[in-house]
Amino acid sequence: GRGECATAAPVAAPLLTALVCAALAAATGTPRPELAVWLLAAPFAVLLACVDARVHRLPDGLTLPLAAALPLLLGAAALLPYDAGSWLHALLGALALGGGYLVLFLVNPSGLGFGDVKLALPLGAALGWYGWGILFAGAFAGFMLGAVYGLGLVLLRRAGRSSAIPFGPFMLAGGLLGLLLGAFTAVP
Repeated sequence: GRGECATAAPVAAPLLTALVCAALAAATGTPRPELAVWLLAAPFAVLLACVDARVHRLPDGLTLPLAAALPLLLGAAALLPYDAGSWLHALLGALALGGGYLVLFLVNPSGLGFGDVKLALPLGAALGWYGWGILFAGAFAGFMLGAVYGLGLVLLRRAGRSSAIPFGPFMLAGGLLGLLLGAFTAVP
């Protein structure tokens, strides 16, 4: 249901954050400076997913600082040895995914929230760090996860075709899958 993160938050959110961080650390490897960025962003991502799942909103107090900090932190990571990404691709990824979501929002404002557009900026930066293929894979995975969830709700008659579902958790889950793929396959 909608409130799992909220009702189980004292245990579930920290546990989920720990699992996400462990997966990112295992995929990325310790000598790579971008791992510090992923580990700093993970608690924000889990919190955003929980808030959106509960209240169908991605608050500016979380999305905007993340949108500003992630590209800056990746810029710092790019200056260190052993990085396995591209800061330019991260910046372009933020613009591409943010711009793509903005177009979707403008075309159908009732189908996508503006919080999703703001979340697309840091998500695009993170995925773009590993290149266009990872950016596409992570974004596509988010849409696929959301579609499967929505279809499941419709088939179970718990929602109709026009029912609103929080999309942030699916964006973030797809982003995590993309980051894991990118980190695991990247060569420093």
